[in-house]
Amino acid sequence: MDHDIRLVCFDWGGVILRICRSWEEGCKAAGLKAPSKKVASKCLAKQESLATRFQTGQMSDKAFFRAIAKESEDFHTIDDVAAVHHAWLLEEYPGVDEIINELNNFADLSTALFSNTNASHWARMEEDFPAASLIEHKHASHLFGLAKPDEKAFAAFERRVGAAGNQILFLDDTPLNVQGAKDFGWCAEQIDHKRDTATQITKILERYEIF
Repeated sequence: MDHDIRLVCFDWGGVILRICRSWEEGCKAAGLKAPSKKVASKCLAKQESLATRFQTGQMSDKAFFRAIAKESEDFHTIDDVAAVHHAWLLEEYPGVDEIINELNNFADLSTALFSNTNASHWARMEEDFPAASLIEHKHASHLFGLAKPDEKAFAAFERRVGAAGNQILFLDDTPLNVQGAKDFGWCAEQIDHKRDTATQITKILERYEIF
């Protein structure tokens, strides 16, 4: 491959951090009884439908939790939903921190994070999930007021990192975000969040002749 990669950019959830993928999983992580499958599906659908508004800072935590609690047919209180939201972030994938450290040692390369997330999850990064804290440039949708795969979000990111187009290698687990990044001119590769992500990342970095 003939690429001049200057910046390796990671998504957070699904690449560096294992997160819940179903409402039932979120309830289990929070130590709460899960509702019926029908109600759990409604809660997850509501969470997903509000995600962009919430992740671009257009909606408060409380309004987000209230809307999902309302969808639960009185099964969940607002506090229950807040507990599920907190528990949604599970643990870091093993070995990703070592990859980030290795990349940080290269003088001609920078590391970046670009996540569709929210203020309360973002605030937990340093203390609870330190691998992402190792990254040089950390950017998030709620700080931009723009979310992937909006091309304006990719443009806002480029303005802040001093790299553009095919100088950026972007790793994300969401197909839409990967395609959006490619359409914007970035090198982008999809990570399978169900498998060991460090092995996948290493193979991609080898393919791009970074490792």
